Amino acid sequence: MSKKGAVLICDDSITSRKNLKRTIISKGDYTILEASDGQMAVELYKSNMPDLVFMDIVMPVKDGLLATKEIRAFDKNARIVILSSVGTKENLKEALTCGVLDFIQKPWDEKHIESMLSKLI
Repeated sequence: MSKKGAVLICDDSITSRKNLKRTIISKGDYTILEASDGQMAVELYKSNMPDLVFMDIVMPVKDGLLATKEIRAFDKNARIVILSSVGTKENLKEALTCGVLDFIQKPWDEKHIESMLSKLI
């Protein structure tokens, strides 16, 4: 059986990454890439070109919005979904101007993650 696609999870919280990874794996046979900061996410994106990125905002080294801008500059077709607990209007507005496809507030709902996977991969 072949993999359905590749998903990059970028979050500085190992617990958040583990929980999201578990949910994604329960929805199908996806290749999962993990990054703990925005710089690592940019590097992993450029070297692996995943089908979908789940990106936190507040992280060390490089925040998720800056990482999103860099990924989108590299690949204007990158599919990025912000998954963050800092859902202020300013963050939402900036994320949308960066070209993200959706902004999911933490704690996330499993059905919303499943919807993103089926719609975007």
